[in-house]
Order: sequence, then C-alpha cells, then structure tokens
Amino acid sequence: MEGGEDPPEEIPRLVAPVAAGRADLVLGARERTVAMPFGRRLTNRISAALASRIGGQPISDAQTGFRAFTGEVAALVRPAESHFEYETAFLLEALARRIRVASVAIPTVYDGAPSHFRAVADTWRLARVFARYGRTILFGAS
Repeated sequence: MEGGEDPPEEIPRLVAPVAAGRADLVLGARERTVAMPFGRRLTNRISAALASRIGGQPISDAQTGFRAFTGEVAALVRPAESHFEYETAFLLEALARRIRVASVAIPTVYDGAPSHFRAVADTWRLARVFARYGRTILFGAS
C-alpha cells in the first residue's frame, strides 16, 4: 500500500459481505479517478480485465491489497509469490479454487508518495502470474 490509499473507515463495508455469508473473499475495489496515477490506472484496468476473463466473473480491482476473507480462505489460498504480484496471485488462486469473490467500491486516496513498483521487473512478474494461473484456471492443475 502506498501510504494511506485505503481508508480504514471503509473496513466495515469491506467485511460486511463476508459477515453476511455472501462471499468468502471481498476486494476493496479502488476507484480509478485522476487521484490514481495514470500508470496505476492503466495497469489496474488491464489486470482487472485479465482476472475477469481468467476467473469467469467480473473483477474490478485485481491488485488491491484491501481485502477481507474468511479463515478458511486464509488457510486454503497460499500463493508462493511475494511483492507486488502477491495480491494478484492470491486472487487468481482463489478464483481457481472457485472461492466466492465479491467487490466493494472504495474511494482511493493517494498522498503523492512515489510508487515502489518497478515498471519492467514487476510487470514481468505479474505477467508470469497471469500466465500460470490462467493456464490452471482454463485447463486445470497439472
């Protein structure tokens, strides 16, 4: 998270679908406004489209780290990835396991701090995650 981009006052809304039994994993889907840096909006839109296509259900924000999930999901979904690709790998593994995923729109606040995202290295790592989980979801585990 880049310094304060997920408002803590949204936690009750984020947890509500899990508490009500309507979802096992809830994503805090950040709004793609001009407050979000252009590069982030672009990669956010692309990764959400890919996750939606791979998972067969609409995903608004595949890279958000603002999430709520059950203890069962925490025990079951254990991707090996780390860094920026972890959130995406977690989501794609959950989709591969047919876990019920929901999204809650949340406002996004950026404080102007520079991103630690490395354009080439981290984009390559994310592409590898999409390729691996895409194959798993489409063709089953090997």
